[in-house]
Amino acid sequence: MVAVCFYFQVHQPFRIRKYRIFDIGVEKEYFDEKKNREIMHKVAQKCYLPMNKLLLDLIKENKGKFKVAFSISGVAIEQMAKYYPEVLESFVDLAKTGCVEFLSETYYHSLSFLYSREEFKEQIELHKKLIKKYFNYEPKIFRNTELVYTNELASFIEDLGYKGIFAEGWDSVLGWRSPNFLYEPLNTKGNIALFTKNYKLSDDVAFRFSNKDWAKWPLTVDKYVDWVNAINGNGEILNLFMDYETFGEHQWEDTGIFNFMRFLPKKILEHSDNSFVTPSEALEIFPKRDKLDVPFLLSWADTERDLSAWLGNRMQQESSREMFEIESIVKELKDKELLDSWRKLTTSDHFYYMCTKYWSDGDVHKYFSAYDSPYDAYVYFMNALNDLIIRIKEKQKKKGIILKKDLNLHEPLNDNKVSQEKADNLSA
Repeated sequence: MVAVCFYFQVHQPFRIRKYRIFDIGVEKEYFDEKKNREIMHKVAQKCYLPMNKLLLDLIKENKGKFKVAFSISGVAIEQMAKYYPEVLESFVDLAKTGCVEFLSETYYHSLSFLYSREEFKEQIELHKKLIKKYFNYEPKIFRNTELVYTNELASFIEDLGYKGIFAEGWDSVLGWRSPNFLYEPLNTKGNIALFTKNYKLSDDVAFRFSNKDWAKWPLTVDKYVDWVNAINGNGEILNLFMDYETFGEHQWEDTGIFNFMRFLPKKILEHSDNSFVTPSEALEIFPKRDKLDVPFLLSWADTERDLSAWLGNRMQQESSREMFEIESIVKELKDKELLDSWRKLTTSDHFYYMCTKYWSDGDVHKYFSAYDSPYDAYVYFMNALNDLIIRIKEKQKKKGIILKKDLNLHEPLNDNKVSQEKADNLSA
């Protein structure tokens, strides 16, 4: 038998506005309210609302045999509630079917595991409370930001009580193994299972569906189901992990992506050995077939599947490091507004926008970026961080807090005057 496990990532960051040098010390609003609202409305109308309705219809039509899982970042839920409540209500309707599982992740879609285990744990707890509040669900499975994974992470998450964790089923990691089984992460106590993404079949939908240069285009339901059926006898679980915005946003409606999904479940279920499962159900059905060793940091991004999408150049490395260096000072102030501003700056997208890769990966980064260049993304981020430091110092002075160490302001940056020499150095 083969059980299909659909997992969709739903995320929208609070994008930083064009925060210029003259705003430092004057303007404490770092995020682009207008753009964030516009993007939420655009993606809601193209993806969230029509796709949620389609999934609800498919669950009903297939009498509960069709099931999916979602991981929705806390900052995405915040924006749904703020800019388009109807979207959040449509996810609540899906939750009520009992055929949808919600996964746990960091509230702010951050890379905090790399810098602060305390902050990482706090963001997970904040996210759990939000999922409980809106969907009345307590997550049992964890999915880290951008599928960043390593043995050490699995052990940490196991100690938090989670029963499963997700990772990219990358060839260099799996070796001779198939992604179509559950595994036990190395150096864990045996209480957590590892789900590995079948990136080939996932990416056929997420990236190649509308690519007319692809040798296997067009991707029809019959063709895809033949590939799914071929796993019978060669695997137990097919993990199809992708961005939810695949439907209607990355692959537009006129590509036929919605019709593809409309007829896919019924066709898969025509094979008597096929089924759909949520991740938690999979844990009840399938054993862990082997131990899997992932000693390095793995992600699902770009051709390298490493962290270079977020930490590949000096702009990304320095901005993320300097931001996390002020964590303890921000928290010491116990100021909710400052803490929320700081945490919104931990969102991984800000560093993704600073990426300076070329060729196909670079094109993907440009597609998602809200800025004219990676240098602009860096300038606006660092200027906002400078202002946050000024606000922190003012708060410390007002409270009479004696500094254990001084906070240093960074060189104010003018987006119109980033020299070529400086740009080259930051790109290295």
